[in-house]
Parts: sequence; structure tokens; C-alpha cells
Amino acid sequence: KVRLDRILVEHFLRSGFYDTAIQLSKTSGIDEMTNVEIFLAAKEVEESLQAGDVTKCLNWCHENKSKLRKNKSNLEFNVRTQEFIELVKSGKRLEAVKHARKFLSTDEGSQLDLVQQVMALLAFSVDTQVQPYKDLLHPSRWTSLIQQFRNENYRLHQLSSSSLLSVTMQAGLSVLKTPQCQTGQFTSPIPYIQTMMTGRNEERNTECPVCHPALNSLASGLPSSHCSQSRLVCYMSGNPLNENNTPMMLPNGYVYGEKALVKMAEENEGQIVCPRTKEIYPYSDLEKVYVM
Repeated sequence: KVRLDRILVEHFLRSGFYDTAIQLSKTSGIDEMTNVEIFLAAKEVEESLQAGDVTKCLNWCHENKSKLRKNKSNLEFNVRTQEFIELVKSGKRLEAVKHARKFLSTDEGSQLDLVQQVMALLAFSVDTQVQPYKDLLHPSRWTSLIQQFRNENYRLHQLSSSSLLSVTMQAGLSVLKTPQCQTGQFTSPIPYIQTMMTGRNEERNTECPVCHPALNSLASGLPSSHCSQSRLVCYMSGNPLNENNTPMMLPNGYVYGEKALVKMAEENEGQIVCPRTKEIYPYSDLEKVYVM
């Protein structure tokens, strides 16, 4: 229970549900076993970057300068570059040149190419359509800075880049996943194939966690598990098909468990309604299926 609560608290923190994470940690009495303070400090830096302010991020870089240098991080350089870009966008070109002389002097080849590109911004207007200068002036660079800060923060505190809850669930789903599991929606430019696959998308096994809509996207990129033995399961009830629950085939070719079909026949005066096609057949038309 304690381990599960810790995993949930970390997932809430990574997802931005800080109040929920704090409340759960207090209720479970695991305040000292969580990383709430680390994520709250990171939250302030991310919010300031989102607002276009680099002050808190630069302070964070200064506080952890030795560790960032050890990790060969270029976060501070990218933040200083963004400062230069914002000065150019605001028309303060002289201040931008002074800023570049002070903070963007570098001998590293990878950084030198970027410095040359941003310095060339002085010769372009802020609404230029020329690449790569258009991308350098785009507001999405702030999002990239936030993501880089987040990754550097994880590395600094030796935290995984992925949520432990997500990793744990993916491990479980990969064990359950089979080639028959429906992952994602198939689309085709050919109408006939699209109609056929739409029907398959609607035939998700309601008892399979991998086919469940809430977990389907999480399992889409996972490999299928290795199954040395197959097990037939009734689509209607989810129970295994065996000698105690004989598989029965409808005239349309679909197979279901005998127990579920008998129950349906008792409730519908001996009539069977196929859950997939909605066709109606008398129980006497069913045939047993023998699996070798």
C-alpha cells in the first residue's frame, strides 16, 4: 500500500496535480518518502519560463552549476540564447549585441553554429519567413526550454524521465498483450477495407485490459507477449471455452460459449441474438465446435 501511494504521488506530481499529490502524501503519512519539494521547486521555474521570464531558471542553473557542468548540460546557454532572441524581438538590438558578447562567447562547435544563427537575427525583421530564423523567433522555443529544464532536473536528482506508474502499467500490459488485441484505430483510403476494420475496432474484448479504451493508447507501442499455449475465451461472458463451456457456432460463423448462449436463450424464448451482427437464430441452429 505504501509503495503504491508513493508511485501515485510521483505520478500526480509529474502530471501537474500538485495539490492532490500533497494531500495523498499527508493522508498516507509518506511525506518524507516523496519528492514533493523537488517538484514544487521545479514548478516555480516552469511557470516562470512559461510566462517568458528566465530569472528563476538562471538562478536554478547558478545553484546547480557544478552538477550541470558535470552532466555537460547546455541549459544555461540555451536560456541565454533565448534572452538574446527576446531582446531582438523587442527591438533592443544594441543591448542584444552586448548580451551576446557577455554570455554567448563560446569555442564549442555545436554551440558556435547556433550563435551564428541567432546573431544573424540582427539582420532580419521579427516577422521573417526565412528559415531557420523563423523557428528561432517562434514562441514554441519556450516550450522546448521547459522540457529541457524538466529533463535536466530529473537527471540532476537521478529521477526517471518516465512515470513509475506508467512504466509499471506498461510492463503489465505487455504481458497481457496479444496480436489479437485492438490497439489504435485503423484507417484506410479504401472504403471497403475501412468498413471492415471499423467493425473490428468495435469488437474490442471488454474483459481485456489492453483493449480497454483507457489503457489502449498506453499499450499501442508495446510488443506482444510470448504465449506458448493459446486459450479460447467467450466474447460474451469472458469465461474460458473448454469441456465445461463448449464453444458453439452460430450460422453466421461467430463462436460463443455454451453457458452464455443457454442463458440468452432462456431469456429470449429460445432465440439467440448475435452480439456482433444483431442477427437472430433459434438455439437449435447452433453447432458445436471441436478444437484439435
